[in-house]
Order: sequence, then C-alpha cells, then structure tokens
Amino acid sequence: MTTENSSDLNSQFNSQGKSHEPVMLEEVAQCFTTVPPGVVVDATFGLGGHAKAILKANPSLQILGLDQDADAIANAERMIADDSSLHGRLTVRRVRFDSLSEVLEELSIKEISGALFDLGVSSPQLDIAERGFSYRNDGPLDMRMDQRGELSAADVVNSYQESELAGIITQNADERFARRIARAIVAARPIHTTTHLAEVIVAAIPAPARRTGGHPAKRTFQAIRIEVNKELEILARALQVAIDATKIGGRVAVLTYHSGENRIVKQVFRASEKDADEPKIGSPFVHESQLGTRRVRRVRMAQYPTEQEQTKNRRAKSARLRVIEKVPAGARGLGLKDGN
Repeated sequence: MTTENSSDLNSQFNSQGKSHEPVMLEEVAQCFTTVPPGVVVDATFGLGGHAKAILKANPSLQILGLDQDADAIANAERMIADDSSLHGRLTVRRVRFDSLSEVLEELSIKEISGALFDLGVSSPQLDIAERGFSYRNDGPLDMRMDQRGELSAADVVNSYQESELAGIITQNADERFARRIARAIVAARPIHTTTHLAEVIVAAIPAPARRTGGHPAKRTFQAIRIEVNKELEILARALQVAIDATKIGGRVAVLTYHSGENRIVKQVFRASEKDADEPKIGSPFVHESQLGTRRVRRVRMAQYPTEQEQTKNRRAKSARLRVIEKVPAGARGLGLKDGN
C-alpha cells in the first residue's frame, strides 16, 4: 500500500470533530524510558500516539508498529513520509499481533527492548460510523478490525444460533442478560445496522437495569466485536511471544479494558514470573514464590488512569495498565501479589 493511494486517517477522524487521546500516555511512555536500546513493538499501533511518545521519551529506541487495520497502516506511512524524525525509527507492518514472531523473523530481529499492547478498539474505529463498531452512530454491522476478514458483525448477529449468541455475550462481556438479548436478536432478524441492533438490545434489558452501568448495548457490542476479531483467542500466544523475545531489562506493557482481557494478561504474566525449568519444592511451610528463579518482575500492578484523565477521556475509565520487566536468569525474590 502506498501513501499516495491511502486516506489520511487523522484527517478523516479530525474532520468529524473528534480528538484522539491515547490512554495513560505519560505512564506508558515512562515505562520505556529505562529499557535497553533497540526496538519496541507497538502491537496495536492505531494512530501512533503511544509510539510517538515512547520515541520522544527515549531517543535510543525504534518502534515496530503492528496493526491489522489498513487505515492505521496508511496513516502510519503518511506519518513517516511527513516527519523526518521518524525516518529509520518507525517501521510498520499490516498484520495481527499474533503474527509477531513471523515479523521479527522477517526483519531479522532476535531480541526486542519491549512491547506495548493497547487492547480493545481504537478511537477512529469506534467513532467513524462506517466501521460499524459504535452503538451510538448509525452504520453497517461490520466491526472488522481487518477489513480483509470474512466474518463480520452482521454474520454473527444474523446467522449464529441463539445459544451461540448467548454464549459469546456471556463469555466476552459478562452480560447477565445474555440469554434475553440473544433471544431478542434472533426474533428481530434480519438486523443490518448498528442502531437497529442497539435498539433491540436495549429493549431486551429490564428497565431498572438500563439506568445503571452506562449504555445498555455497550457490553453486547463489545462481545460481538471480540467474536468477529477473535481477540481473546490470540492474546495469550502473542503476549508470550513478546515476553520470550524481550531482552533483559526490557519491558512488556499491556492496557486492558475489560475482564476477559484482564484475566488473560494476569495469567500470562503470572506464568512468566517463574522459570519453567525450575523444579518445584513441595514443602508445606515454604511457598514456591519464595524460592526458585524468576523470568520477569512486575513493575505495574493494575495501575489506573488518574481521576483527571478519567474525567477528560471517558474511554480511560475502564483501563488498567500492567507492566513486567525481564530479569536475568537466576534472579530471586518475592513477586508482587496482584489481586486485580
């Protein structure tokens, strides 16, 4: 794809009166100020706000940006063409982040200085109605982060069996009215637009529940989006590849926005704290975390955005930042307990 034939995503986004505010920008950039020189992978590049902040905060770093969205990659290529300071410091590839190992091999990168995963949907995807992610803006039922994908939200909404719909709405969004919503969707078929789907969902939820917890359709839209893009299926594998590729002193940072992502990140980070080759000591008096070697240490435990940021940027309210750092083989010590 060439920049001459691509649209400027920033211009398209801004022309609609929107502003892009990367979540926890300063906190994320700060995470990478002390990592060794080299390449940091921005696994969810989007509009590049985090990437630019990381480059500014640490002149010894380069960014490898990954994104499956054609508009994001086109915008990144335009950024590079327009900003000479990015030449040689920013490389982008249009892939899903579970292709990280293949991209590193392609570029002959044996180790990275770190990785950032800003999970969920980006502001342009959510706010540009034609992408079909928003329950507030009327648009087609699409929700594909990669427009080359075959499965769309319309396919899920109009072809999945009621039990399948209820299952993904429960699993991907912890929606307590999943069965009622699934039943209502099936009864209302065919559904072709985001606003029609939102109306069906709202009507299916009891009136008292509609008045709490934000927009009633939010969780169901989230669940369908996750199903369309297989987001939870690929996350653990991609995180593990990033951790394995990170050099000593490097860091992996993850921004999560809902419980499904949160559980997976916690599980992967906890598993990575222990050396898999270290034999377990079966004493009832000594916990295994007090012995053995550690591969990583936790730097941030479920850090939340400041109240000021949450007030300014509503999408920051559910964000949690977790950071781990790779440590030398044989490092010992207690890991931090993470209950969130």
